[in-house]
Amino acid sequence: MLIVGGNQSAAGYDIDNSLRFNDGSSDYLNRTPSVQGDLQKSTFSAWVKRSAIGAKQLFTTGDPDSAGSLFQIYFTGNDSLHIETDSPSLVTNRKFRDVSAWYHIVVAVDTTQATSSDRVKIYVNGVQETSFATEQYPTQNANLNFNKTNAHYIGALLPPTYGEYYDGYMAEVCWIDGQQLDPTSFGEFDSDSGIWKPIDVSGLTFGTNGFYLDFENSGSLGADVSGNGNNFTVNNLTSIDQTTDTPTNNFATLNPLSQGATTTNRAYSNGNLSVTYNNGDDSSLTTMGVSTGKWYAEFKVTAQPTTATVGVGNEQSTFVVDPGNCNIGASTGAYGYFSTGQKRINGGSLTAYGSSYTTNDIIGIALNLDIGAIWFSKNGTWQASATITEIQNGTTTNAAATGLSGTFFLGTSNSASGTTGVAFDNNFGNPPFTITSGNSDGNGYGNFEYTVPSGYYALCTKNLAEYG
Repeated sequence: MLIVGGNQSAAGYDIDNSLRFNDGSSDYLNRTPSVQGDLQKSTFSAWVKRSAIGAKQLFTTGDPDSAGSLFQIYFTGNDSLHIETDSPSLVTNRKFRDVSAWYHIVVAVDTTQATSSDRVKIYVNGVQETSFATEQYPTQNANLNFNKTNAHYIGALLPPTYGEYYDGYMAEVCWIDGQQLDPTSFGEFDSDSGIWKPIDVSGLTFGTNGFYLDFENSGSLGADVSGNGNNFTVNNLTSIDQTTDTPTNNFATLNPLSQGATTTNRAYSNGNLSVTYNNGDDSSLTTMGVSTGKWYAEFKVTAQPTTATVGVGNEQSTFVVDPGNCNIGASTGAYGYFSTGQKRINGGSLTAYGSSYTTNDIIGIALNLDIGAIWFSKNGTWQASATITEIQNGTTTNAAATGLSGTFFLGTSNSASGTTGVAFDNNFGNPPFTITSGNSDGNGYGNFEYTVPSGYYALCTKNLAEYG
């Protein structure tokens, strides 16, 4: 088993849902408190999984008051973490560029502290950040701006004037009004694995303007479950943005840092689950790779003006690393099902395989690395006369390919040089598109359009821990 860059919470308290923010659709939450809270002591806590890097993206901010004071927490354009308390700022030397991992971020404020460095503390995954490119603290007893009776935002900076929308996932977003808490109020280190994991925060005292957003109500995504009723208004987010990709069960996405040709050839959205190819002969891969076990995923074609491909690539495959030869199947260790109905495996020639496919068709993959075989389906029908019974039993007579060995990443490609516009929605169990039926794997994970073969699993960390 291989998890590329991801993290998984050890057994214990489970987070059921996160909220997926897409900067392209200007997603954010907002609320204006009716009364002023504590302006000197407060704590922000959230679990975040980034989808884009290299751009300023806000977790939370407050509208400036009459003096222009701001309070902001955001990733900078060079991927540092920046906390702005009016003019004083903390900017980490550390960069946050892992798009496959969940980070737990705590910002704890108490401006009454005599020691300046105690007035604003930053913790990531339970450890305090102490190395800063910029290190400025508010003056003692300064009043900050995130508890006044002006607008507050989650996921944007004063929209629509500035925007700078967050792009990625958030879970367990908490604001504690009136207390400077350390991260042990929100998480703990697992005694066996040493992994920082979440704990139940429902028993905390949240204070007057405090809130706890768990995103479990798809009909009211901004609902505050702290007991305070400090609900947020939802902007441009819908029930499809409620996900089961969480710090306690991290799902695969596409990796915008993977190199087929160049990352500028691809446009990602919907939490790195949707991709459009802006140049020919280019591929996208999952954040997680697997070398054992049985795995299932679905790929919906959303645009297909030219040849599209769905498949897998070995870590040694040149489709992973060679900019000049990066459509799936074109090189050793890569196996693809083309929209022409053909297949191309292990660098060989195109050969007849199954039905052609086009826009709105859903292509399934069943990958069995215990026996080294792969099958493809179109809209629930397994190709080349394969049956779901054969796939479940490991009968390889009608497999698209056998003899697979190594570590494999699932993905898609635009397989026609010099052409553009092929696009996919990718579902590794956490779909970016509406599912009309609803099928999970045998462990109850994932949400798929078609039946998951028995013994095959969604690509998430809980399944990887058990079957990978």
